Amino acid sequence: MMRVLITGGTGFIGGHLVNALLARGDEVVVLSRRPDSVELDARVGIYSELDQVRGPVDAVVNLAGAPIADKRWTDKRKALLRESRLQTTAQLVEWLAGLESKPEVLVSGSAIGYYGSQGDRELDEEAEPKIDFAHQLCADWESMALRARDLGMRVCLIRTGVVLGKGGALNKMLPPFRLGLGGPLGSGRQWMSWVHIDDEVAAILHLIDHHTLEGPFNLTSPRPATNEEFSKTLAAVLGRPCIFRVPAPVMKLMMGEASDLILKGQRVVPVKLLQSGYSFRYTDLKPALTQVLKASRAGRS
Repeated sequence: MMRVLITGGTGFIGGHLVNALLARGDEVVVLSRRPDSVELDARVGIYSELDQVRGPVDAVVNLAGAPIADKRWTDKRKALLRESRLQTTAQLVEWLAGLESKPEVLVSGSAIGYYGSQGDRELDEEAEPKIDFAHQLCADWESMALRARDLGMRVCLIRTGVVLGKGGALNKMLPPFRLGLGGPLGSGRQWMSWVHIDDEVAAILHLIDHHTLEGPFNLTSPRPATNEEFSKTLAAVLGRPCIFRVPAPVMKLMMGEASDLILKGQRVVPVKLLQSGYSFRYTDLKPALTQVLKASRAGRS
């Protein structure tokens, strides 16, 4: 049994991770800014400050950070996106430095935005990035987490794609598709590197459990899809048509610079994760979407 501390443990990915850890008998501690407003399993310890955490911790998973693609990137929003990631991670590393007994591993969040948008080029963990705001945000976030290596800890960086599950990005996509009004965004040729929530969580556990693994890992399915393929598959699973298209200028008008994440995309492949021996539960898009929608209808995550 392990004792695992999770920042961002009340979010979409964090909530699923908490449940998976509890299911296998681990002890879970969650850091939340508003612990009194969160309902968690009674077995979970929840705190508002790191200094409140008592006793040894075996592993830390750092998932804290404001959503990146839900609002326009004003200067104020960009500052919040950076602060919510960098400041939390800096405080976490400072707290780790003060511990007499250090956790063995820090698994710290990042995103495929690290690579920037590079068209049809396949991007593995060794790919050179294209410099833009999303890249710099992820690079600085990763750099802050990597300071834990100086403490003798193993650090794994998880560059996550679009996570498919009950909640998350799919929640915003579903309403128009259920009405038969969904369709590709912009040209539809841009790549969507997706991952099922079950694989996202299982991959994090894989990184925690395998003590030789460290560095960056792409947490995406081995088979990314274009936006058009994704749209047609989602519509087919729902039994709806896919005849409408949202023009790129409309997306840019609605989301400004943040629309680049959706209109340009990245073709990311999880080379290091596969080399480490991880076996994906969902490699193809249709079974993944079918499972998620079935679970949603059944009221399960």
